[in-house]
Amino acid sequence: MYLVRYRDSGGQPRAGLLKDGQVRSLPGITSLADLLAMPVLEVRAMTNDLPPGGTRFHERSLLAPIDGRTEVWAAGVTYERSRHARVQESEDSADIYDKVYGAARPELFFKSAAWRVSGPGGPVSVRADSAVDVPEPELAAVLNSAGDVLGYTICNDMSSRSIEGENPLYLPQAKIYLGGCAAGPWIRPAWEVPDPYALTIELTISRDGAAAWSGSASTAGLRRRIAELAAFLFREDEFPDGVVLSTGTSLVPDLPFTLRPGDEVRIAISGIGELVNHVVRGKAAVTAEPSPS
Repeated sequence: MYLVRYRDSGGQPRAGLLKDGQVRSLPGITSLADLLAMPVLEVRAMTNDLPPGGTRFHERSLLAPIDGRTEVWAAGVTYERSRHARVQESEDSADIYDKVYGAARPELFFKSAAWRVSGPGGPVSVRADSAVDVPEPELAAVLNSAGDVLGYTICNDMSSRSIEGENPLYLPQAKIYLGGCAAGPWIRPAWEVPDPYALTIELTISRDGAAAWSGSASTAGLRRRIAELAAFLFREDEFPDGVVLSTGTSLVPDLPFTLRPGDEVRIAISGIGELVNHVVRGKAAVTAEPSPS
């Protein structure tokens, strides 16, 4: 069972429940943001009580599983591999990443507004002013307005390694830009994921029909618990329409690897799904594509 955002036969964005190859509407729900304003137990009861039936599901109709005022935030340096990669790219300030990895307070940063997030099959972009760019495959917790985990999705936290490596204060420019975030293909409810710390994450970057880079890792290496990250995020902020919290990456291609326009990025997380996007370069290339919303 999955919570989905999709385009109906009339071309309008909808929110619904995907089960047994059929999409069903949810009573009184017009957006995923509506669900994230509700208690988790109430959403679970609603999905369990739906009658059978629905409309046939078409994978091409899927949109990014985020809308309304829901935001994407991200955590950094939560895996040993991420710490190593940041140290590698930031020789003049490498010690700050060691300090963050072991600190009481995690690194949390704003990633994207809902309207800026690419969905399945959509473009992800490398900045036109960046020399080294990589995808960052991450398990993302979908939190409701109370900070409770409603479900999980996949996030591609695109990153400019050359910009962040030049100066850690350039992190927002390395992370937050048009085409810099993708999510999907749907939300797997939390009650159907027995252990979020026992999931396999796989990343494959294809170029000219062949694998240019691939790797796998496990969420068992996540140093910080999701509840801890959520508690810090909600400590002095609020999210009336919930928030998607990407929990950090454990797969980073070694330098000097960089994405190129035309590459395909495929991220699979066991029990969650698979997110596929194609790479373009620069804002103009993103805006030239049809809007997914």
